Order: sequence, then C-alpha cells, then structure tokens
Amino acid sequence: MIAARGEDAAKSTVEELSREGCSVDWVKCDVSDWESVQKMVAHTAKTFGSVDILCANAGVFPQTKMVDMDPSEWDQVLATNLRSAFLCVKACIPHFEKNGKGRVVLTSSITGPVTGFPGWAHYGASKAGQLGFLKTAAMELSRYNTTINAVMPGNIYTEGLQDLGQEYLDTMAASIPLKRLGAVEDIGNAALFFASDEAGYVTGQQVVVDGGQILPESLEALEEI
Repeated sequence: MIAARGEDAAKSTVEELSREGCSVDWVKCDVSDWESVQKMVAHTAKTFGSVDILCANAGVFPQTKMVDMDPSEWDQVLATNLRSAFLCVKACIPHFEKNGKGRVVLTSSITGPVTGFPGWAHYGASKAGQLGFLKTAAMELSRYNTTINAVMPGNIYTEGLQDLGQEYLDTMAASIPLKRLGAVEDIGNAALFFASDEAGYVTGQQVVVDGGQILPESLEALEEI
C-alpha cells in the first residue's frame, strides 16, 4: 500500500509496480493528520487483510535559514517528518498486536543526528527526533513482537536533490569516499533487511547508508585515498 498526497505520482508508482507483478494499491493520506492516518491504516488492513510492515518514509526539506524561517515552516517540517512517524506507528499497533509480530522502518538521515547544513535546522531536528523516538518505541513495541529500526541516508539521487542544482550534486559527490551519490535502491536494500525475518533480533538500531560521507576528517583526507 502506498500512502501519498499526490495522486499522479502515486498512480504512476502503482502502475510501475503492477507491471512487475506486485499486488499494489494506493491511498490518499496526509501523514501529519491523525484522522487521515487512521483511515489509511484501516484501508490497508481491509485491502490486504492485515498490516505487517510500516515504512515511515515521508519527508520534506525546504531550505531556509533560521533568520528567514517563519515558525509555521518549522511546524510543517516537524509535523511531516516527525509527528507522522509517531502517528503511523500508533495507528499500526493494534494490527501488530493482532498479528503477533510486525516491522517498522523509519527513514531518518545523517543530517541532524550526525551532520548539519545551513537552512536545514528544522529538517535536522526532525531527523534527530526520529532517532530519539526510535529508542523508546523499540521498547514499547517489543511487547507486540515488533521491531523498529531506522535507515540514515546520506546524499541520495532523488527528484528532491536534483532541485538543489548540478553544482551542489557535484560538490557532494566529490566529498564522498565512493565518489558518487547514493541510489534509491541503496536505501531500499537497507530497509528491506530491517523488514525481513533475518532482522528479527534487531530493534532500536540505525544504519548509515552514505558511501562513507561522514568518515573523512576533512576534504584533504580524501586526497590521501
């Protein structure tokens, strides 16, 4: 089940996955709104018979420095990126309890928990907040035999990153030991592991998927490779 606000993108994704032989549907949902999230989870359970895995992947990252940031923008980013994770997990708990097991995968980021970037104070706070939520959620969800873990992407080549311009993309790639931006599949593979039976004894953890981006002490260190 794909939850999205944009109908065109959701339908396009449904068509693409259907061609690959997947059983897939979509539902319109504002993940920052409790009523909308409840309807999304209920629709998923009705369509597929249960809710087994939650991938909380929604995120926005408008770039605005604090001196120019309206407080409403801060609230919007925290609602979309952090509040939504709590709402979606909460709505799925009855289904995890009924099933006797479950999996939750959060998409956090290296920005906030590990690094910072001007203009993303709200984004960084939301992503660091997800990891704080993760620790206690892992303990509370354990009673339902449910795990929760987080993937922390570095710079991944997506539509949103393209909007920052080619100069930014080139600069970021040059600062990564593997000399390339990550692909969506790199994040998907990590999320797939956390959602699998093989990760059944892993909970409350996070994995950085960034091509080694956070490792160099300085740009000069990369010249020594």
